[in-house]
Amino acid sequence: MSATPETTAALTHRSACELAADVRSGTLGAVEVTQAHLDRIAEVNPAVNAVQDLQAHTALEQARAIDAQPDQARSNLPLAGLPVAVKDLAPTAGFRYTQGSPIFADRVAGADALFVSRMRAAGAVMIGKTNTPEFGLGSHTFNSVYGATRNPYDLARTAGGSSGGAAAAVATRMLPIADGSDTGGSLRNPASFCNVVGLRPSLGKVPNVPADFPYSTLSVKGPMARTVRDTALLMSTMIGNDLRDPFSVDEDPTRYLDVAGSPPGDRIGKQRLRVAWTPDFSGSFPVETSVLEVLEPVISQLAETETEMRVESAHPDLSGAHEAFCALRGLQVLATLGPLALMHPEKLKEDARWNVEVGRRVTGVQASKAHRVQGINFQRMAQFLTDYDVLLTPTCQVPPFEVGQRYPRQIGSSAMADYLEWMALPSAISLTSHPAISVPVGFTAEGHPVGLQIVGRYRSEAALLEYAKRIEAICGSSVEAPQTDFSVPQERFPEIL
Repeated sequence: MSATPETTAALTHRSACELAADVRSGTLGAVEVTQAHLDRIAEVNPAVNAVQDLQAHTALEQARAIDAQPDQARSNLPLAGLPVAVKDLAPTAGFRYTQGSPIFADRVAGADALFVSRMRAAGAVMIGKTNTPEFGLGSHTFNSVYGATRNPYDLARTAGGSSGGAAAAVATRMLPIADGSDTGGSLRNPASFCNVVGLRPSLGKVPNVPADFPYSTLSVKGPMARTVRDTALLMSTMIGNDLRDPFSVDEDPTRYLDVAGSPPGDRIGKQRLRVAWTPDFSGSFPVETSVLEVLEPVISQLAETETEMRVESAHPDLSGAHEAFCALRGLQVLATLGPLALMHPEKLKEDARWNVEVGRRVTGVQASKAHRVQGINFQRMAQFLTDYDVLLTPTCQVPPFEVGQRYPRQIGSSAMADYLEWMALPSAISLTSHPAISVPVGFTAEGHPVGLQIVGRYRSEAALLEYAKRIEAICGSSVEAPQTDFSVPQERFPEIL
């Protein structure tokens, strides 16, 4: 039975931490929480197109099972009763697993990815999948299976990608939390575009199992939510060593639960943060004026909190990062999609074929140089962050662009050579392997969200989340929910050029 609109709004606008705490205590039922989000999906998804393969009956069965657990067992579930739809790049048992590709349009997963099974064990309710570009390629979510996901703050704009479905679903209150993955910015870019939080962890913090390319040094899994606390809550369930991931490390989840459950500053005290800020790495990356017009006042606001943080203009030297990232990414795509490109060339979109060709053109000399540059840039970032607690940058070089545009061809006076260059800044951070989080901090004059990227020390995600929580408390904008009219369904397959 559906809830009233008032009940739906009251529940879906609450934080994940609050909802899970109430389900654990028995104040709320998992069925009640799940039904409210199912009602919200029915209301919003026809306009946004973020959630796919919705299985309401299965979800409510899971929720009833959680409610039926003894109080003691339910009290130990960090994600008790929280509805989740998994990004459609990861298998989830019983749900379609298309990866946005017509090649796998009818495939159903027989088993969970590791992080999915961990979320289930933590009490999450699996309700569906979230939309993604074909094979996660590109930061604009559209594919020939499910169509395009639209931006909740402007339906004529993109939600970003490749975790665009996840970001749009969280922003519209269809989901309280979501998973995502990030190679060149796929958690952070859509988080910035949709006014939510997205964390790219360090390599190995969230085991990547299963993986077609387990020795990738670029791709990671991570959490997304509306607030830093909710992001930390989800992160606590995703971490932990697994022998199938050669980079995975063990860690205590209570560090993240402490971040989720405490006010800003409690875990690390009120010491003054040492903060570095760069808008563009001394002109290395073009950034749209509209983005800087949002971020520069935010930086000034942070600098004015002199007892909280000392803000300086500084950045590490990341020379050669974009070229190295493109080479290593090309090799990764060749390894994972090269066989499909040979078997089904007519079923791969242009971006996928182009990425495979990029990999085929990488020479041994280029590959060895890319690995060397990656190592050097890791060391430069690590050394830089011995002098600063965090580095602040724009998350994205542009605000959300039109949904019919494949990618931005121009940033300011700079023409983009290809569809990777417009996100060269976040991909340069990816190359360093350091954790980075996008926190929503404001809107352009046109009402489009803008995120601030916060880069922290290697494998120090709990500290980074605590710092991000302090910054969010000063200038965060996640409380600004979309005021868009979602009553009119939108074209799922717009022309994209």
